[in-house]
Amino acid sequence: MTTLLLRRLLALPLVFVAGAVLVFLLPRLSGQDTALGILRSRTGEADPDPAVLAALREEYALDGGWWDQFTAWFGALLGGDLGISYASRTPVSGLLWPALGVSLVLTVAALVVAGLVGVPAGVRAARRPGGRFDRMLTSGSVLGVAVPEFVLGTVLVLVFAVVIPLLPATGWGSPAQAVLPVLTLAAFPAALSAQLVRAETVDVLGRTHVTVARAKGLPDRVVLWRHGGRLALTSVASMSGLFLGGLLGGSVVVEVLFSVPGVGRLLYDAVLGQDLPVTQAGLLAIIVLASVAGIVAELLALALDPVARSAVR
Repeated sequence: MTTLLLRRLLALPLVFVAGAVLVFLLPRLSGQDTALGILRSRTGEADPDPAVLAALREEYALDGGWWDQFTAWFGALLGGDLGISYASRTPVSGLLWPALGVSLVLTVAALVVAGLVGVPAGVRAARRPGGRFDRMLTSGSVLGVAVPEFVLGTVLVLVFAVVIPLLPATGWGSPAQAVLPVLTLAAFPAALSAQLVRAETVDVLGRTHVTVARAKGLPDRVVLWRHGGRLALTSVASMSGLFLGGLLGGSVVVEVLFSVPGVGRLLYDAVLGQDLPVTQAGLLAIIVLASVAGIVAELLALALDPVARSAVR
């Protein structure tokens, strides 16, 4: 397992460099004039003064070639300088780190809720495949996977903030304000993990050693959780890194919908305002965090599964 960890850690710098190249090129491939977009967002003028436009390009080093811009930006990035926001004219780090903290709290909370709902539901459904609860879970899982987050979030707001005013519709800072965005973000991983756990548990319960355990007189609940539940947890642990990365990337819709001041909302505003330093730093942070989450999830799955752990030695 130590060798695997070292290999994954050695791959992180490559992920960082590849991510940096990607987030630098993507905004520029759109063909839009960044300096023109900045001026229009500040002044509202459709045709700004060419002299002002040229001065702005020089101020933000947008008058050079892509290679010159990339080397200057990447060199500063390696030194810990994320740049200055075009919109607020403040350091990007002062905007990114607080927003990233909010997004991490939101996504981890959603992941915990998804696990607390999906794992027990999947194990219970596996107890009687084809039964009433299993059919209900299958239907609910299909809805959880298929319904877009903005639709689910809107429905939750209408029900629990408008029709039944129990929870605030927007904002962040109190437990009550976190309920609706967390539930909205948790729906997809909860549905997916429930189906994954159900499939894994049904497979395990049909194996010989489980039949032997039942023949020895072990209660069904003990057999279910000791054999099926443990392996199911391993599968969920291995997927948690993908879930976390997906939730970080997919939090844009939820954060915009519920006015959560996270990195998703920050990226949304930055893209609209063509704020390249904020866009680049935010996307790169998500890429790196998703990669780290994948490594942690893989190690956690190996720790829970002795067979897989022995195979990588």
